[in-house]
Amino acid sequence: MAQAIAFYFIAACILGFAVLVVSTKDTVHSVLFLVMDFLFVAALYVLLGAEFLAAIQVLVYAGGIVVLYLFVVMLVNLKRPPEAHSDPHRRTMLGFLLAAAVLVEVGAIAVYGHSQPAMVPVPGAAMPVTGNTAQIGWLLYTSYLIPFEIASMLLLVAMIGAIVLAKREL
Repeated sequence: MAQAIAFYFIAACILGFAVLVVSTKDTVHSVLFLVMDFLFVAALYVLLGAEFLAAIQVLVYAGGIVVLYLFVVMLVNLKRPPEAHSDPHRRTMLGFLLAAAVLVEVGAIAVYGHSQPAMVPVPGAAMPVTGNTAQIGWLLYTSYLIPFEIASMLLLVAMIGAIVLAKREL
């Protein structure tokens, strides 16, 4: 009963802070509400018995990502009007074609995944590891290797895109 009450309280706080993130007008306050949201998600992970994910949530998201957001918010001048410049070298059609190709590929992966027969686990084949962290690592690099690699490729593309966007023309 106490665990259910804690779960609903933490879930209500997560939803409340998420609403505050998108509804506040001050961007610094929005980032601070985002920190609180990440911390309550970490508390939810602890409540569910995933201590490793809670630690990663606090270290990576509440620590690293939000500091990056704060630097961006404080360094970017949000008061100036947007520029009316359009880049003549912009290739919007190429962007649309690449986005369509990625969507077709994701759709093909989804169709291929549903068309394959489900693998029945062998009764004697248990994970050879014990502990929360070891089980996550075992599953991540065996059963969920393809989604892990796709996520890493998306992060690489996002990083390259951020570098290209941040690069100043000399």
